[in-house]
Amino acid sequence: MARLTGRDTDIRSFIEEIARTELSPDLMAKARWCLIDLVATAVAGSQTPLAGILNDYVHDFHAARVPDGPACRPITGGSVTNPVGAALAGGMIIDSVDSHDGHSLTKGHVGCAVLPTLLAVTEATRPDCEGSLLLRLLVAGYEIGTRAGIALHRSAAEYHSSGAWNALTCAALTGHLLGLDTERFRHALGIAEYHGPRSQLMRDVDYPTMVKDGSGWGAMAGVSAAYLAAAGFSGAPALSIVSAELDEVWSDLGEHWRIFEQYTKPYPVCRWAHPGIDGVRELQARHEIRIDDVENVIVHTFHEATRLFQGVPRTTDEAQYGTSFPTAVALAHGDVLPEHIADRALGNPVVQRLTERVRYVEDVEYSKAFPARRFARVEIRMRDGSSFSSAPREPRGNPECPLSEAELQRKFLLYVSPSWGEQRSRACFEFLSEFGENGATVADLLASIRADPVAARAASASRVTSARCGSGTAAARGSA
Repeated sequence: MARLTGRDTDIRSFIEEIARTELSPDLMAKARWCLIDLVATAVAGSQTPLAGILNDYVHDFHAARVPDGPACRPITGGSVTNPVGAALAGGMIIDSVDSHDGHSLTKGHVGCAVLPTLLAVTEATRPDCEGSLLLRLLVAGYEIGTRAGIALHRSAAEYHSSGAWNALTCAALTGHLLGLDTERFRHALGIAEYHGPRSQLMRDVDYPTMVKDGSGWGAMAGVSAAYLAAAGFSGAPALSIVSAELDEVWSDLGEHWRIFEQYTKPYPVCRWAHPGIDGVRELQARHEIRIDDVENVIVHTFHEATRLFQGVPRTTDEAQYGTSFPTAVALAHGDVLPEHIADRALGNPVVQRLTERVRYVEDVEYSKAFPARRFARVEIRMRDGSSFSSAPREPRGNPECPLSEAELQRKFLLYVSPSWGEQRSRACFEFLSEFGENGATVADLLASIRADPVAARAASASRVTSARCGSGTAAARGSA
């Protein structure tokens, strides 16, 4: 049997420390941008068929035990449910539009499960939680989740979904919010890792459906694990944390901030398709390529990307886990937005014809560089026999080539305006841009997403004024 460490206790202490300590402005700013981007993706996801199914499901099977049980709603609203149901729905709704942030070495996503978990549990247990505390706990989630993903990939042979390791992350955050003692916290992590959905992700790559990256199921497993531990349920040790062989992964927790290593997606499709899309857009802009003159497009890339769906999609899930279709969308529209990969857009005859001319092929050297690097090189061959080639490139939005704040704001507005309209979208963006500094609470944040961000900002401003007059409530809410 492998020698076990007390790393689970270190994680509990790390969350407690981060909850009561001010973080650097850079860390808080990064957490705020992660929040903004996840909210944008959630709002876009709320318009998918999956969202309707999940909202009905949690209404029917996860109803809150009002008034004596914990009650909340999914991130974008809906029926009153319990934190388990809200975390499940929130994670899956964000995952239903594949535009949330991620990390190369985890081959997956942290925020997709962590944010809906934090919002569900805080709404149910302490809706007056200050925005600055929520952001600090979000940072803690990224730090734990990224390491949990790296650790589980090192210790398990199969390529599993993000839900597998995010179950553990969500259990840790929920355990903190429930105030679990050391022993029950340890059991929560063990229950979560044991029951976490170790979904074989390449199955969904080969056959794209609504199951996606397992993030909602992982969030549900993690929240459930913490509540079970609180009731005395026991679990085996979480080996991805306590195995001595994985000490290297966890030894710099609280010193090296992996939240800065997250990438941000400019397109709502699998990250593996992004360098090809970027290459096509670059060549089209440089050479003013007319789509009617294109004979075919060859994208040289790594093996895993060639496994993505290359045909004409029948569902948005096939479009999002596809390569040829979103690349054709980029050729036809000059961009790839949620509206372009929605079910109603899949029958576009121009994009369909272009899709049949796009092919992704493996470059062995690019496959060797995966997952740390995701390369693609694009060739566009014209009907007159001429051709254009891009240099090998990695996707935009990586830490070394981040999206600008203007690009992030543009993405937010493009993703939420179709649902909310321009005025409400801009008001929400302004509210979120100040979150953590404006005295707003989790209740205010949820109001801004679900209803009226102008009213939420006014309520926040009123609280700030009250606090400055000596009420002391803001300080009280900031304690962990």
